Amino acid sequence: MTNYWLGVVQRSHVDSGVRQGIVQTNHGSKAGLLRMQPGDGLVYYSPRTDHPEGAPLREFTAIGRITDAEPWEATEGDRHPWRRSADYDDTATATSITPLLPLLDFTRDTPNWGYQLRRGQLPVSQHDFEMIADAMGAAKVLR
Repeated sequence: MTNYWLGVVQRSHVDSGVRQGIVQTNHGSKAGLLRMQPGDGLVYYSPRTDHPEGAPLREFTAIGRITDAEPWEATEGDRHPWRRSADYDDTATATSITPLLPLLDFTRDTPNWGYQLRRGQLPVSQHDFEMIADAMGAAKVLR
């Protein structure tokens, strides 16, 4: 069964992850990555360009699919974040969440929809994933 995930990550880190072909959520925590499986869809939402002082953005910034079977631990100096590999859709363009708010399951009829994003990673419906992919012009990820 295919699952769909929303990762909440600032734009600068999303761009780095896309270049590397990796997924990393919740500051490199392993727990969320263990719930993902090969073929699962992932879309990133970036509230800001950088953390903590970046410019407000409120955009979906990348979309793709998980490609590897297991998370792995990277070494970056003193940090050891957990990651997975992903294939990102290079046809996608960043798009604002604003016009999608009344259409998405996780935001429709939810006045404080942003509160749930504090978790950093949450499951989303196939409907939401496809709506976001369509809005981003992500042709590859929908095949």
